[in-house]
Amino acid sequence: MSEVLVSEVSASAAVFSIIGSRQLRPAALRSTASIFKNFFFLQYKAALLPGRYPVSRADHRLDQKIPFRPDKVEIYLDFLHFFIRVQGFLIRTFGKKVHPQTRDFIAALGEVYKTAAAVYSKNFSTTNRPRYLSKLRFAVIHAFDPHLMCIPSLHVMVLILTYTRFKKITHDPELNTDPAIQHEIEAVRSHALAITEAVLYIKQHSVNCISAAMYAMTRFDNNFPPEEAEAFAGSLFADADDIPDMDKEEIRSYILGLYRQFLERGRDCPVWETPLLEFLDTLPKV
Repeated sequence: MSEVLVSEVSASAAVFSIIGSRQLRPAALRSTASIFKNFFFLQYKAALLPGRYPVSRADHRLDQKIPFRPDKVEIYLDFLHFFIRVQGFLIRTFGKKVHPQTRDFIAALGEVYKTAAAVYSKNFSTTNRPRYLSKLRFAVIHAFDPHLMCIPSLHVMVLILTYTRFKKITHDPELNTDPAIQHEIEAVRSHALAITEAVLYIKQHSVNCISAAMYAMTRFDNNFPPEEAEAFAGSLFADADDIPDMDKEEIRSYILGLYRQFLERGRDCPVWETPLLEFLDTLPKV
């Protein structure tokens, strides 16, 4: 195994490796186009045409039990770099033999954005985030993020995609036989959890958004079955010392309960997004 850890991989170097590969470049360009179409263009269209599209408030009372932590913004903003670093680690560790799996991994990113847009294009959602401008990074977020795509949380969907696909690829016996990789699998999952927590700490999302993202990923990808979703939600805030244990348990229980409701309702629906759209319809409108 490479002596370099995922956390030590340069995101810039990883981008150059991907763009420089004839096998990986097409998937990267298609995913980038999907991000612009299904996130930036779609969201700005709604922001510039207020009243044209329904917007629901996704807040929940349990959000108030999670303190506002501006210091978590650096972790929050790492979510896309995190995805790229994982690609860089795979390429650096396994070379060209991992290119087919990495290509599919990168292509899945674009599909995740397209999947989430099936909900956003019908009903946008927002949360009551503090207008905190004391840090430059928050000022940038407020200036460039209309904050209309909360349910499901794309941040959390990308994080789940990242750690589950990394685990699947590195468990392939034809690709890797080094048991030491387990440490990196655990590190990647832990960082995915840390960014998910940061999403809640800086009030970019509500607990409702986490459940919705987990449901979306279970429907999107068989690498995130219900048992994995239960373990993921059950690990949130495990090491947090700024939330009482009773509140942590209530938060995790609610996230899992709502996830299970979406999953149960989805079994009877011809299209996967119906449970989320029905839920959004019950929420107050902006």
